[in-house]
Amino acid sequence: MTSLTERCAEAGLKMTGQRKIILRVLDEAADHPAVETVYERARVIDPSISMATVYRTLNLLDELNLVVRHEFNENFARYETNTEHHHHLIDVESGAVIEFQNDEIEAMKIEIATKLGYELVECRLELYGRKIKKAN
Repeated sequence: MTSLTERCAEAGLKMTGQRKIILRVLDEAADHPAVETVYERARVIDPSISMATVYRTLNLLDELNLVVRHEFNENFARYETNTEHHHHLIDVESGAVIEFQNDEIEAMKIEIATKLGYELVECRLELYGRKIKKAN
């Protein structure tokens, strides 16, 4: 069983065959796939999976906080499993999403919240940029 499948079972989610396939697609994704991409990858495994099933499953997983839905300034959502805390750098030209962690940023976020009289409970950091072209 994958960690996502285990977490779904712990949340009391009924694990149908099609849901297991969608979870497998998400677990194996090295990118942050859109609904359509999850659908296409799932249909390779089981051609009977419908787009509605993918949408319902992703929405349910999002409600259970088992996946994270990202907009990334696009007109569609992308999904990733909700595992370790990290941030994203999005290449505005290619759409590539690079995950990163930075201890200095983590400390700074807590410091800012504390100075303003808050306990930090959640933060999403998205950086947008384009690759620097090296001069010849």
